Amino acid sequence: MNAAGRDPVDEEGFPSSSAQLPHEEEEEEEEEEEEEDEGSFAAEFYRCGSDWSCLLPPEKKRKQANLLEIWGLNSNINNDNNPNPSNKAKKPKQANLWQMWGLNNPSTDKVSNNNKTTNPPPPPPPTTTTPRACPFYKKIPGTPFTVDAFRYGAVQGCTAYFLTHFHYDHYGGLTKAWFHGPIYCTPLTARLLTLCLSLNSSFIHPLELDTEYVIDGVRVTLLDANHCPGAALIHFRLPNGQCYLHTGDFRASKLMQSYPLLLHHRVNVLYLDTTYCNPNYRFPSKEDVLSYIVRVTKISLKKQPKTLIVVGAYSIGKECVYLAISKALGVKIYANAARRRVLHSFNWPDLSSNLSTEAKDTSLHVLPISSLRFEILTDYLNNYRNQYAAILAFRPTGWTYSNKVGTELDLIKPNSRGSITIYGVPYSEHSSFTELREFVKFLKPDKIIPTVNVWNPTNRDKMESYFREWLKGERR
Repeated sequence: MNAAGRDPVDEEGFPSSSAQLPHEEEEEEEEEEEEEDEGSFAAEFYRCGSDWSCLLPPEKKRKQANLLEIWGLNSNINNDNNPNPSNKAKKPKQANLWQMWGLNNPSTDKVSNNNKTTNPPPPPPPTTTTPRACPFYKKIPGTPFTVDAFRYGAVQGCTAYFLTHFHYDHYGGLTKAWFHGPIYCTPLTARLLTLCLSLNSSFIHPLELDTEYVIDGVRVTLLDANHCPGAALIHFRLPNGQCYLHTGDFRASKLMQSYPLLLHHRVNVLYLDTTYCNPNYRFPSKEDVLSYIVRVTKISLKKQPKTLIVVGAYSIGKECVYLAISKALGVKIYANAARRRVLHSFNWPDLSSNLSTEAKDTSLHVLPISSLRFEILTDYLNNYRNQYAAILAFRPTGWTYSNKVGTELDLIKPNSRGSITIYGVPYSEHSSFTELREFVKFLKPDKIIPTVNVWNPTNRDKMESYFREWLKGERR
């Protein structure tokens, strides 16, 4: 953070590399003293709802207080060179708190009491907390709306806060103390806000998928994002006919090309999930990865029937992986009580009916994806040594993808140590590079705003070059 309470940004209003937190969309922007160039990437969006009024000048630098003054001691300490060694040390006195803080006392008033003149009690040190400015790409131009912008508190001029899905890098900033305005999301996400964050339900406004709502004069429709449960694309249609589509996080699919709203309404600006906007990421389909996982599981059980199957997962997401194994093996799914409460809130009968409350009753367990380490899994196996001799674990994430493997999943080499085997499988709930390209070429937007990996100007330039290539001759 700089002195004004902001992270550094570059000339286009995107966070610099030093401001980016790993694995989170930690983006902020800061006002530039010079005018934006007319042709700059963000210039026209700064004119559409960006608010810089909350910026404050940098606070003055405080000086270091003298420690002897803080302790209330005289700096002339007696020693062998003191010409008056017989002088007695003065009795320490209470230091002035303003001196302790290294500040000048702003008050010159004196209070007289019994012929003693003292300063009035000092007030507490001033607070210099400055609200974060909401980045331009989290505001929808021409509307009083923001998307996934909760960590910026009350955004000036915002009357409706939209949440695409219940992952922390999108809902971060929401607590049970939220009071800044109404929150719009899918019904499933709304249930999670109440269940997990204890949000005041009066602020939560669930919107059904594929249903048009009019909010502050804007037509708003939520569409399935093919990401985690409850995730939505948000389509905004303004009174002037302009259309904006915010993808949140999504995995583009052929099915989306049949969405009537996307077929019949031109998208002027696309806010795009660019997590894997890199040609090195060309995942196989989710269906192919699930088939591979089931196949590996069955082969492993033939070799060692006393194998415990473990699937790593986030708080929500990756449910299709352990559901596929459950159905293929005819076994139930064990998850701890906290995860079960979340899973039951989905209201998915196939999932709820297959959850087990007892770990020893099933050979399929779900653990946090961060727990898929040899040391942790070895300890976990020791708890069930009387039932199982080995663990087969799956880490399903696009970050495990390798160009050497590509779509030839049988080339994946697991990591093994003792009786623990861990497979990294490229099961992603974000779009691959090829899926992004196909989606953009279908949609043909006038402009694309990347929302992930924007902290590096080189990354943005590369993404812009991809966008230009995909849109060549594709304008509607």
